[in-house]
Amino acid sequence: MRAETDMSYSYSAWCEPLGVAETPPEYVIHRPRLYLDTTIPSYLTARTSRDPTTATRQRITMQWWNSWRTQFDIYISRAVSREAAEGDWHAAGRRLRLLAHLPRLAIDDRSAALQARLMTDCGLPARALVDAEHVAIAVVHGMQFLLTWNFAHLVNPRFASKIRSVCESEGYSCPLLCTPEQLLQRYENAHSGQ
Repeated sequence: MRAETDMSYSYSAWCEPLGVAETPPEYVIHRPRLYLDTTIPSYLTARTSRDPTTATRQRITMQWWNSWRTQFDIYISRAVSREAAEGDWHAAGRRLRLLAHLPRLAIDDRSAALQARLMTDCGLPARALVDAEHVAIAVVHGMQFLLTWNFAHLVNPRFASKIRSVCESEGYSCPLLCTPEQLLQRYENAHSGQ
């Protein structure tokens, strides 16, 4: 009975961390596969920023999470967990609790090779090594979306087309690299009949 209660509480903490219940699997026919990079849990769990741009992104991320996350099969990787654990331990704890129940995709030889190719062929700077790792893992595991607020390297037109080209030249489909705002607009427009 005790284990059942703990499991129920643990499941409830994941399903309703921000007040939204998960759609039961028996009601789901097909959900798109989505990879979260570390910016998403960072925006979801941070205190509201005084910077207007950051505060707006936090609000949009929360809106997407509360309105649409149950429409996706969401995945992360060890790279996301590693980044989420960095910094202030209180903030890291909040991020890691949010991510605790998400399935983790493994890095393997294929994703390591794709990461290296993305770094060299896309002209990504050395500081983008983890960004290339996120993309490579998402690509190799067949994700349809990679959700991020990373404008420096992932949702940057300068790099996005090169990333897509490298992935396709390796025989993979590149996920849509997008922000919560872009995904929110896409799904809300599709469901409003526009």
